[in-house]
Amino acid sequence: RIIDILPTRYTADLISYLIKFDTSHTEMFISDMWTTYRDLAKELFPNACYVIDKYHYIRQVIWAIEAVRKEVQLEFSDHRRKYLKRSKSLLIKRFDTLNDDDKQAVNLMLYTSPKLASAHALKEAFFTALKSQTRLEALSALTTWIIHAENSNLPRFVSVANTLNNWFSGILNSFETPYTNGFTEGTNNTIKVLKRNAFGYRNFNRFRNRILHMDYAKNR
Repeated sequence: RIIDILPTRYTADLISYLIKFDTSHTEMFISDMWTTYRDLAKELFPNACYVIDKYHYIRQVIWAIEAVRKEVQLEFSDHRRKYLKRSKSLLIKRFDTLNDDDKQAVNLMLYTSPKLASAHALKEAFFTALKSQTRLEALSALTTWIIHAENSNLPRFVSVANTLNNWFSGILNSFETPYTNGFTEGTNNTIKVLKRNAFGYRNFNRFRNRILHMDYAKNR
């Protein structure tokens, strides 16, 4: 359930709101990769396990291969761009989930661009690492992946490697819990639709009440 909606996510506003609650018994704090949330977790939820939501670090890799695909596509002539037909959806998907025709299409794309082939191999290796069943397995698999990404000569993936290093502990903790921020992300999307349909809200309290009423009606 939605508990409340705050006007901002500035540190001072978050602290003044959360400090009213007893957080000593909170077992888990799950968030995206925003430094303010990590600082709040350490300060106000000292006994909680800090977890980075899987969606947010997985999409770092998706964004990276998407960026490489766009770079490669710009380098291609109009004639060669035909090899990148449907490239966005095909390159993001796990290779072993594709049918034979799509696998052939992907192989043709990778054959035409060594840079794209390297990016795709890193993406596949990353999703293999995500299959780790324990924190220890994830530690080994992700450490190996980060080393490969750092030495890939692909700036986009070097950046991802640096990001994963900065949030490594919280990422490893995600392998020890089935919980994610899936509900929160879904709710955020619903709120964005609500705001867009209303052409925005001038009054925050009215906006907040509308969200809470929507959630209450949905969960009755």
